[in-house]
Amino acid sequence: MLLLIVARLSDAVWLEGFEVFFCRSVAMLRVVATWMGVAAQQVGTHVEEFHPEMPLWTCDGAGCAKEVKSVVLDSNWRWIHNGQYTNCYKDGDWDPTLCPDPVTCAANCHMEGNSEEQYKKTYGIKTLDDGLRLDFVSTTKYGSNFGSRVYMLDTADKYKVFKLKNREFTLTVDMYYMPCGLNGAVYFVEMDADGGKANAEKSGGNNKAGAKYGTGYCDAQCPHDMKFMQGKANVVGWNASHTPPIGKWGACCAEMDIWEANSKATAYTPHPCSFTGVYVCEGVDCGDNAKEERYDGVCDKDGCDFNSYRLGARDFYGRGKDFELNARKKMTVVTQFITEGNTDDGDLIDIRRFYVQDGKVIPNSNVSLAGVSGNSVTDKVCADMKSAFGDIDDFTRKGGLKAMGEALDRGMVLVMSLWDDEEANMLWLDSDYPLNKDPSIPGVSRGPCATDTGLPAYLREKYAEARVKYSKIKVGTIGSTFTGSDDDEDDDDDGIWDDDRRLQELHI
Repeated sequence: MLLLIVARLSDAVWLEGFEVFFCRSVAMLRVVATWMGVAAQQVGTHVEEFHPEMPLWTCDGAGCAKEVKSVVLDSNWRWIHNGQYTNCYKDGDWDPTLCPDPVTCAANCHMEGNSEEQYKKTYGIKTLDDGLRLDFVSTTKYGSNFGSRVYMLDTADKYKVFKLKNREFTLTVDMYYMPCGLNGAVYFVEMDADGGKANAEKSGGNNKAGAKYGTGYCDAQCPHDMKFMQGKANVVGWNASHTPPIGKWGACCAEMDIWEANSKATAYTPHPCSFTGVYVCEGVDCGDNAKEERYDGVCDKDGCDFNSYRLGARDFYGRGKDFELNARKKMTVVTQFITEGNTDDGDLIDIRRFYVQDGKVIPNSNVSLAGVSGNSVTDKVCADMKSAFGDIDDFTRKGGLKAMGEALDRGMVLVMSLWDDEEANMLWLDSDYPLNKDPSIPGVSRGPCATDTGLPAYLREKYAEARVKYSKIKVGTIGSTFTGSDDDEDDDDDGIWDDDRRLQELHI
């Protein structure tokens, strides 16, 4: 008998007899056995935790130095138990004996590790010589997993903290096997370096697992699905009948999206918040859509998204030789965080983007929209874009680039993921969104994909071989992280990977 549970990203199960369906904000678990649980705060002893290696280059005018770092899978995928074999969370709800309140639950529940084999075969997280490959579908005899999310570690129990003001961040991406509806995302969030262990102690919580086990996630959407926040279980007001199950609290922090993309559309987006560090919200501060309080919360959920297609440059990025950036070939993505006076302590005033493909430096596309000009993220471009689209300018209200720069200066953690979207089918990235608006209205059409091709069930069946590669991650002074790119062959056979654009978008 199949037991169907819909949960936000924090649900995980023991490795025997399950399927995990992952998206960035929603995970669906199809369970065929009784071993299941969610991200908790104590440490289990059944499986020793393994961390896949990943290189990082740090650059300046004299060149680049390579370090070997590692990554850790988000804590949501881990079996949680009472120290033996009794689950803390089952059928979308908490065990009332083990979890009668937030503090007792965190003290009672133990988080298990994942082995090297589980990283590769169960979750599809595979090391490359110069980076990482994330597979969309990974199937074992026990079931299937869809997508993943990992964080870069500095040491075995601390996240790598990046400070990017007056710096540039560069990576190479391979998006060939990324169709409409999927999102290969690389971004930074203001997570605690220790995964929230110290803050948990200060607030009376209990988090013994920490960054070693991928705890402490937060972002600008203030997700309510996280089962534990700062060492306390999110059991208060828990709604197990909601899809996905959610609690009263949300996990908020500033977010800088470097690369959100498939092979049809891409965007980079700063999301400032009106506080520092990690904030556990409740009520209006969370900015919940269901309560029509999206723009009353503490974070800018919309952000200032630079999506070339949405901004009128519809031949800039896509599959094939007709596009200036050919997503069938590898490309290097360079993001520069420019400060006033070009100093480390100056305010952030510009987030610039350009690319390197086939040895050629390609500037970011220019905005082709009445009343807006530019090819980077500045406060003026953001304000003008919001006005042209008729959007609420929450970006400016939350402090704009100055606030984003302050978060970058405090330090942020690198996140890499591959996900599908149970909530909006990724239409906000690559199609028309919202669906109740005419696509001819400026800002509604965000990419060339059909509005029915982002359904997770469809993607999981048709694109089981989808995958993304992130490699050659570099950080350094402005202009120091790139020298060019090798040629990457491109043939004319796209197979199934170009099936889902609107007919009028196809090059015939």
